[in-house]
Amino acid sequence: MTGNPYSSRPHPAMWLVWLLLFVGLPMVVSGWESRPHHDRGAHFGRTDAGTTRLRRPVTPPPLVEPVKVFALDADRARDLNARIPFSRDPNPAARPFLFRGSEIDLARATDCLAAAQLYEAGDDAVGEQAVAQVVLNRVRHPAFPKTVCGVVFQGQERATGCQFTFTCDGALARTPSTGAWERAREIARGALAGKVFKPVGHATHYHTDWVVPYWSSSLDKVTAVGTHLFFRWRGWWGTPPAFRRSDEPGEPLIAKIARLSPAHLGSPFPVPGTMTPTGDSAEAMVAQARKAIGLDLIGKTVAGVRLIALADARSFLVELPRGSRPESWPMSAQTFCAGRPQCRIMGWIARDAPKELPLTLDNLVAMRFSYIHDLRHGLQRALWNCTATPRANKAECMRDRLPVVAPAPPATASVPPLSGVRRDDRSDRMVTPASSAPAATGTATTVQPLGSGS
Repeated sequence: MTGNPYSSRPHPAMWLVWLLLFVGLPMVVSGWESRPHHDRGAHFGRTDAGTTRLRRPVTPPPLVEPVKVFALDADRARDLNARIPFSRDPNPAARPFLFRGSEIDLARATDCLAAAQLYEAGDDAVGEQAVAQVVLNRVRHPAFPKTVCGVVFQGQERATGCQFTFTCDGALARTPSTGAWERAREIARGALAGKVFKPVGHATHYHTDWVVPYWSSSLDKVTAVGTHLFFRWRGWWGTPPAFRRSDEPGEPLIAKIARLSPAHLGSPFPVPGTMTPTGDSAEAMVAQARKAIGLDLIGKTVAGVRLIALADARSFLVELPRGSRPESWPMSAQTFCAGRPQCRIMGWIARDAPKELPLTLDNLVAMRFSYIHDLRHGLQRALWNCTATPRANKAECMRDRLPVVAPAPPATASVPPLSGVRRDDRSDRMVTPASSAPAATGTATTVQPLGSGS
């Protein structure tokens, strides 16, 4: 046979092609499959769910401004609300919220959340869970305050325009039943311990179906719970990545719910460094072994006084001994406050002792003695009710308790500029409040909706 014996061999360039085909391609595929799903979605601009992937905007979060919510005739409002379709985009559940903070922070957060639930949704377990989830969604979102109490009482200093209307319209003057309050607190404790109410997803706004806020058609309507409609922001600020901020310690003291929550009673005289002799200094008491005082001791005598209730792990409500001298009352602190850096004792004589929680205004007025210490602020104070037990030193007197008065509604109210949410310019939404709007049912839904100022 004649000719080149190597003429049937592939050209050297073909070896490179075969190498890329059998080695390079599998490596590329393997590397692609190993990439996180969110990277793959970002590459193609779409997620696995088939929706366009959004990037975090360079602009700040939407502003949350107070805005007047106008009520329509109930039937007309419901009709307008029904015309707004529910979003077809995915509605994933929020991540579990695990509260991190001190015992007193947890006690304050629990009662702020319980108040929002009860005064917004009434004594309804499902509605209360929905409200709680919206509050915790807001805590996680950078557009809102960073604490539970901060979110609930945002704007409370205004007569109108607060985020939860019950915080500024005098509704807190109504005292819930003991059973309803305890049920609300139990739901709040569950939410702060990680229980998620899935249907509302990442909703940060809601309103009742008989009012029409300006923002209702510019947000995504995600679900309905009872008579409440729930919404989230459109775009990136309504997606799960926007809800990544952690809560911060230091729940604020909310005087408006002090009669419901002893954790919010605060210090009557929060003056750091001021000491009142009680037999032992606060430092000396904290250095002692902590006494085990739990729910099993309620109704029993401890250190000469009868334990009425535990407001939290560091707050004790007690009945003072009959015929005891007022000068002896601070001595109970040596037992109740041993080993506790923060401690509070509230005392009543037998005939005035509260029968149940939450405390009423009358209970607070009748309180005869209060002791508090807080090592962090260098505070130790013993105070007496000087109306019933006069003291030579007036600095040892409790402050007077005044009734909660509902603010009078303003004669006129203009609609402030709406920031952060697109305004709906349809004229049929810009109306004056209808006198035929439904009256309150319980405590739930007479309100300017949560988030109506956003």
